[in-house]
Amino acid sequence: MTDYNQQFGDKGENIAIDFLLELGYAILEKNWRHNNLEIDIVAKLNDTIVIVEVKTRKTDIFGDPEEFVNRTKQKLIIKAANSYIFRKNINLDVRFDIIAIIKDEKGMSIKHIPDAFYPEVN
Repeated sequence: MTDYNQQFGDKGENIAIDFLLELGYAILEKNWRHNNLEIDIVAKLNDTIVIVEVKTRKTDIFGDPEEFVNRTKQKLIIKAANSYIFRKNINLDVRFDIIAIIKDEKGMSIKHIPDAFYPEVN
């Protein structure tokens, strides 16, 4: 990832954090990493841990940002969440949200998708 793309992604994550704070979420972590796994934002709302994937784009010409959180990406996020929950010894409900941001020269739109995906049950 180029420095510009990293900076653009960081700005999106900061926008998402401000958005969540306004909704009453507590932010527990930003860019939590373990080995090659990463969670953009770990938040808490009431008694629920919310794992948030942030997708920021300059345009939706190639599709809505949330469409880029495909099943492969979801599996990595779920694996990271499992690691986070185990390491932090958390015993709360967990949900997976997506925040999709389009930020261009005309302005910005934010779409919050609670319960965007679920772990597979075997």
